[in-house]
Amino acid sequence: MSVTVFDPDALDLRPSVWSRSLRFCRRQPLGTFGLALVLIIAVTGIFAEALAPYNPTANDFAAMTEAPSLDHWLGTDQFGRDLLSRIIFGARTALIVGLSSAFVGGSSGLVLGVASAYIGGTIDMLMQRVFDIVMAFPLIILALAIVSIFGTGVQNVIIAITIPLIPRCARVVRSAALVIREVPYVDAARACGFSAWRIILRHMVPNVMAPFLIMVTAFVGQAILAEASLSYLGLGVQEPVPAWGLMLQGGAEEYASTAPWIAIFPGVAIMLSVLGINLFGDALRDTLDPKLRDR
Repeated sequence: MSVTVFDPDALDLRPSVWSRSLRFCRRQPLGTFGLALVLIIAVTGIFAEALAPYNPTANDFAAMTEAPSLDHWLGTDQFGRDLLSRIIFGARTALIVGLSSAFVGGSSGLVLGVASAYIGGTIDMLMQRVFDIVMAFPLIILALAIVSIFGTGVQNVIIAITIPLIPRCARVVRSAALVIREVPYVDAARACGFSAWRIILRHMVPNVMAPFLIMVTAFVGQAILAEASLSYLGLGVQEPVPAWGLMLQGGAEEYASTAPWIAIFPGVAIMLSVLGINLFGDALRDTLDPKLRDR
């Protein structure tokens, strides 16, 4: 007589990725809409060469400031360049600046915030005062100062936006890490003689990922707006690189009455990208926060 032994490992009660995704879409319709916008912009930027109907930097002086038509769906700018193509390639610029600034700034703030909470004492106090000084300046003002020092260009714009984001993430992460510092498993790690950096990176950082992910999502939208502002002021991305803020600079004032599409369509692209990121970030916060998860 054979006896069947129950194997608890064979019964996996954890929901699958597909079921989690469906539950997210059902409970967070606005977040799903925001995620769809973000994915559309991401796919547009990644496959810009295949999607753009024209070369975004090619001038056609015979077709300057043409209104939207079958040849140019969104019209042309003051140099005869196709606006649709430039907006498509501008999505790539916005993604590069937004994601790079958010990831580098957020990751740096994550490590510094957790380290500050764990070490405490004088080092924590000094780090917080430095963060207070940096956060005393609005993001765009500090970015302008940094760009004026390092110069313009995509890489320098990323640096200029990344630095103001670091203390903003560090302050939020530190508040969560202060609670985790007192839990028993951190005390056990200290008793086992683990180094401070091992405790920080392996035992504390993974437990503050929820606020970190929410902050990084918000940073992407802030970085896109900051890049557009810097480019509009002439201190960000420079010609001939397609960028939404740079397109606004070229047509927002001079052609507002004669060719308003030069400024309208890049502005709509900026609005939709930031709206999608903010909607998805709010839904992600509600999903990761246990206090709001079941509401």
